[in-house]
This record gives sequence, C-alpha cells and structure tokens, in this order.
Amino acid sequence: MKVAGKWRYVYRAVDEHGQVIDVLVSPRRDLRAARTFFRRALLAHREPEEVITDLAQALETVIEELVPDAFHNTEQYANNRVECDYGRLKARLKPMRGLKTDRTASVLIRGHAFIQNMRRGHYELGTETDQHRRITAAFDELTNTI
Repeated sequence: MKVAGKWRYVYRAVDEHGQVIDVLVSPRRDLRAARTFFRRALLAHREPEEVITDLAQALETVIEELVPDAFHNTEQYANNRVECDYGRLKARLKPMRGLKTDRTASVLIRGHAFIQNMRRGHYELGTETDQHRRITAAFDELTNTI
C-alpha cells in the first residue's frame, strides 16, 4: 500500500479461524521488519504449528530462527485467507484520499482488523444478536463497560 506516496509493506497474522492477530506497517520488507512482526505476533498468540507465507527470503529466515518447529507452508494458494482479508481492507481504503503517515496507516489497519474480528464473532461482544446487528450491540456493550 502507499502512505504519503511511498510504498509500505503490511504484515498481517491471521489464525486458523480468520481472526487477525497482529498488524505491522513497515517501509521495508527485510529481516528487521519480519523479526519485529513475528516477535509481536508470538507474544500475542501461542506458537503456531504451521506458518503460511509467500516466498520472501526474510520471512523464511525469521521463521527458522523464531519458530523452528513450525511447518512453513509456501504453496501457491495457501495464503488465500490473508489475501482475501486484505482485499476487504483495500476496498475500504480505495475511496479515502490516502494515508499520510505510517502511524495513521497502522491505526486504520488495526481498527479494520478489530471490526472484522468483532463481525466474525471472535470476541465475546454482541454475540447474542444476529450477525447484521453484532457491531452495534458490541459497541453498546463496550460503552456500558467503559
């Protein structure tokens, strides 16, 4: 994606249920960015049995370093879950005028992931209502809690 006219890389971790675990916006797709992303994702979630990525060399190196017991799957269509979820994000970003800073890009992408997770029922918020009213009920519950 572009931020202030410059290309940025979006790292996203999605579990087997489709829940977005972590997001990182980085100016580079290198070892440092991949290591930062995987360390944060591993702190938020348990160590995975399988990691699905594209063929980026930095990701392969970091997975061997941080999660050596996990099966690293790089098959052609294996990462469709992440790509489909990213398609929804791109559809959301398209009508906007663009993002100006990496921080706003990160906040917006994390917010989008939060809403997607809530909509899919990954949180215990608004689960007693039907799917079409889940977001409204979840924000009502959050308002009452705060």
